[in-house]
Amino acid sequence: MSEDKSQKLETMRHSASHVMAEAVQSLYPGAKFGIGPAIEDGFYYDFELPRPLAVEDLPAIEMKMKEIIAADLPFVSEEKEALKLFADQKYKTELIKDLGEEKVTVYRQGGFTDLCRGPHVKKTGEIKAFKLTSVAGAYWRGDEKRPMLQRIYGVAFAKQGDLDEYLKRIAEAAKRDHRKLGKELDLFSLHEDAGPGLVYWHPKGATVRQLIEDFWKAEHRRRGYDIVYSPHIAKVHLWETSGHWNFYRENMYSPMEIDDIQYVLKPMNCPFHILMYKTQLRSYRNLPMRYAELGTVYRYERSGVLHGLARVRGFTQDDAHIFCRPDQIEAEIKDVVELAQFMMKSFGFEEYEMMLSTRPEKAVGSTESWDMATGALRNVLEKLKIKFQVDPGEGVFYGPKIDVKLKDAIGRLWQGPTIQVDFQMPERFDVNYVGEDGQEHQSVMIHRTVLGSMERFFACLTEHYAGAFPVWLAPIQAVVIPIADRHNAYATEVFEQLRASDMRVQLDDRSERMNMKIRDAQLAKIPYMLIAGDKEVENSTVSVRLRNGEDLGSVEISAFMERVDSLVKSKELSKL
Repeated sequence: MSEDKSQKLETMRHSASHVMAEAVQSLYPGAKFGIGPAIEDGFYYDFELPRPLAVEDLPAIEMKMKEIIAADLPFVSEEKEALKLFADQKYKTELIKDLGEEKVTVYRQGGFTDLCRGPHVKKTGEIKAFKLTSVAGAYWRGDEKRPMLQRIYGVAFAKQGDLDEYLKRIAEAAKRDHRKLGKELDLFSLHEDAGPGLVYWHPKGATVRQLIEDFWKAEHRRRGYDIVYSPHIAKVHLWETSGHWNFYRENMYSPMEIDDIQYVLKPMNCPFHILMYKTQLRSYRNLPMRYAELGTVYRYERSGVLHGLARVRGFTQDDAHIFCRPDQIEAEIKDVVELAQFMMKSFGFEEYEMMLSTRPEKAVGSTESWDMATGALRNVLEKLKIKFQVDPGEGVFYGPKIDVKLKDAIGRLWQGPTIQVDFQMPERFDVNYVGEDGQEHQSVMIHRTVLGSMERFFACLTEHYAGAFPVWLAPIQAVVIPIADRHNAYATEVFEQLRASDMRVQLDDRSERMNMKIRDAQLAKIPYMLIAGDKEVENSTVSVRLRNGEDLGSVEISAFMERVDSLVKSKELSKL
């Protein structure tokens, strides 16, 4: 979309938020108004209302909006003494006082006037296809100590066809929602009463996670990484040295006191890997050294932004830190980028976007070191002919980074691999190596993940495959289903044979109809259903049905085992 079209769409969406506010004012006299900006795909507005709203209230608001749009009312910009104008609107009054100006710009359409600098469409009739989608709670100005307002979300597009396509995507996304599938497939759970944002991995989800981690570990060892483990807490002074205490403290948990010394849960693994590196004097011949860890970290997130596995408070990073010489930086970055590409492809993510994130306002270190680090990342991307965008100011406080956004099966982007070059932490911790000249020189650190957090990656993977994991990742690969009780003994033999071959298999010998058992297996998204009846018992075979409904007919047990073994070894993503 061109910049001009994008701006027009944003203007229309912002105008739609004003129309929604007018509709709410009409339907709920006495409403107090917060803010109403345009957002990606739509708009929202925050209200304090006489009663709680539900989704069932949205059609009436939509109907009133359509009346206002049909009236084709002009948006009129004026300068007013706003404190008088909004004397009965406490949230607007607060905003006006923060501006510190006697007169401010307001926009008026019909019977509604709002504090706003614009721009807006000329008339309400220019607002095209829209729909109100949800109601949620939102703290005033994002502050949990302030009042909770009601936020109404809506979407708006230039054409009805675009809106219809969007709603279709949203419906598909709802079917794939990892929170819904996590419950239906018994993969994981979250327990608000025990602590929000903390994940409980059930046997099936834990199986998938273990398969991912085993693959990750094997590939890292092949590429010269050493697997390490580190503690979950450390003294506060470690985080003061690293810079996290000053630059990242709002995302860290409060210290706990042990033996009159303050400790804190780790938000990162990097200082621990530095301590391991520093247990010996390293030679230039030892470098690069690559430490990899599936390290669980803890970061404070506001309860309002927690979202299933995608945004949590405790998570495991597929973390690694590379200690290298300055002349090795680009070669190591290149290897990491290629490893990230391999890992993404291995799990079925063929499309992704790359961002080069540069120095933020809140940062440490010299401009020279930042330029060198940023230049190394840029050079590698350019040499590999990888398209990327620059994301100004979005680096971390100690260095620039490459961020990779994975694109899933329905085109949504997820945070994935991250690669950071760091000159600052080695300086703060005095991380060195002995060079060819016999003198100590500062090492360079490369921080990287090639999947991201295991929790977010699992959420992404679940939604990408809509819970129907490839055979090599499926928590249960096959279920053996006897047709009648007289077939139970044979079905048990088949089950034991498959389990002995390390296949992940279940036996469904419930006294239920076969069709119900098949249906249950399909709902559980199990790749194979192995039916055992009179014919199969007689011929020592099974009748194989796939979760997509296809019937492969009678198959020898050994042939079925070879089929599955081949798909697992090849890490096949689409075939059954």
